[in-house]
Amino acid sequence: MSEAPAFGPSERSPAGTGGSSNRTILEVRNLKKYFPVTSGVLTQRVVGVVKAVDDVSFAVREGETLGLVGESGCGKTTTVRCILQLEKPTGGEVLFEGQDLARMDEGELRAVRRRIQVIPQDPYGSLNPRMTVGQTVAEPLTVHGLAASRAEATAQAADLLAMVGLSGNLADRYPHELSGGQRQRVGIARALTLKPRFILFDEPVSALDVSIQAQIINLLEDLQEEFSLTYLLVAHDLSVVRHISDRVAVMYLGKIVEIADRRALYEQPLHPYTKALLAAVPIPDPTVEATRERTVLKGEVASPLDPPAGCVFHPRCPIAIPECSQAVPPLREVRAGHWAACIRV
Repeated sequence: MSEAPAFGPSERSPAGTGGSSNRTILEVRNLKKYFPVTSGVLTQRVVGVVKAVDDVSFAVREGETLGLVGESGCGKTTTVRCILQLEKPTGGEVLFEGQDLARMDEGELRAVRRRIQVIPQDPYGSLNPRMTVGQTVAEPLTVHGLAASRAEATAQAADLLAMVGLSGNLADRYPHELSGGQRQRVGIARALTLKPRFILFDEPVSALDVSIQAQIINLLEDLQEEFSLTYLLVAHDLSVVRHISDRVAVMYLGKIVEIADRRALYEQPLHPYTKALLAAVPIPDPTVEATRERTVLKGEVASPLDPPAGCVFHPRCPIAIPECSQAVPPLREVRAGHWAACIRV
């Protein structure tokens, strides 16, 4: 079992964490999610296990934004689905305000889910095409009994739409009549109806134009400050993560390989995988772009069905040594508030 950083990082307040407190609102401890692989037609038998999330630990402090980054297939979305209990973890704990969500029944989860909301990647796919924008935003108020009448729910929905920058005349339109940015704003307004404390974003701007991305990110920052929200942002766009996150956790093949304050991670990354990710981000200055050091990874990402022994990154690592294939490196605190899973740092 690796050294879980769920306690260390959550108890510190590294530079650049904005207005976040030291109080932990979400804590993931040694989370595992394995999917069995079966074979056979009449008789199904398990022939392998896909380790989508393998012993992941991190904490999110109240009022901060934690960015969770990594390439496609590394386990980011599965981690979010386990936090939301859309997937039952194979092992580990998901503690929200000290309560283990994995041990709750449906009734208990229903009450907690009012305080946890999610904004998915596809704003169009997450909206009911048969409901107007106003009905979509008002529905949670009616379902949870937060509005005394339909008229009150409609009025609150109009206020929420205005809060996210949508005019009142859009309330009677359907999702297909809106732009991508407008649909994402509707999703944000819907998430705010139940006055949550914690919001998870799964690639919230990846489907939007760059100019619209900036508007949505600025809106999220304004709402976080106004309502004292806590965010977990899942993304692969490192520039977006750098702009909005207070701390950043880097995933590779189902494991967390580095967690640090945003400034420390972008300016002084420790793990070779993080360095490779940052080296792949283009720099607008052509002179700097032409002269900067590059890290080119060899090979392909291993399959989670058959992950490498020892460090999962060692087959592609430019600084790997024989010992890297022999033991799983613990996620340890190399510097104050800066954690890395690598025996070479």
